[in-house]
Amino acid sequence: MSTFCPELWPEEPTPDNLENCRECGLYQHGSRMVWGEGNPEAPIMVILDNPGAREDRQGDPVVCGTRQTLQQAASEAGLKKDDLYVTYILKRRPVRAYNKDEVRQTCMIHLEQQFVEKKPKLVLCLGNVAVQSFFRNPEADVKALRGTWHNVQGYQTTVAYHPLAVRRRPNLWSYFLHDLEFVAEGYHHLKD
Repeated sequence: MSTFCPELWPEEPTPDNLENCRECGLYQHGSRMVWGEGNPEAPIMVILDNPGAREDRQGDPVVCGTRQTLQQAASEAGLKKDDLYVTYILKRRPVRAYNKDEVRQTCMIHLEQQFVEKKPKLVLCLGNVAVQSFFRNPEADVKALRGTWHNVQGYQTTVAYHPLAVRRRPNLWSYFLHDLEFVAEGYHHLKD
């Protein structure tokens, strides 16, 4: 029996000068900015498309399905929460339709700032949106790119399916776990 228990990772505060950012228009959706979560000094940066729900309708903290799946796979692969920092292409959770290409391009500026500050040793992009945005290639596809390291913008980067896709399609779990084990192996080689 597994001893894994999902937990709400600490959220890194959004820089003061960006808390009220209005560049991309997602502030009109009423969602707050989430800069990142986990260990801000972690060697592995995980990139998702956008923040999930961190609070339920009553405002109580929750660990959403995306985080549960990611944390479970990371734990089974031998990664600790201190090894990981999770951030997003979009820093606000969209709740209605928006101009995806324009908003993603605008929000990449914040992600680039995080890379300059954090200098991660390894990058893991989860899902096609994160992969296409970070690789700057609208044709990039997780299925074709997973299982290998790629030099993207000077960073050793690999990809995996989005945790929500894994939850919806349990047959993807073994691939997802394998990809997290691939990251763990790469990280442990760096430490040797």
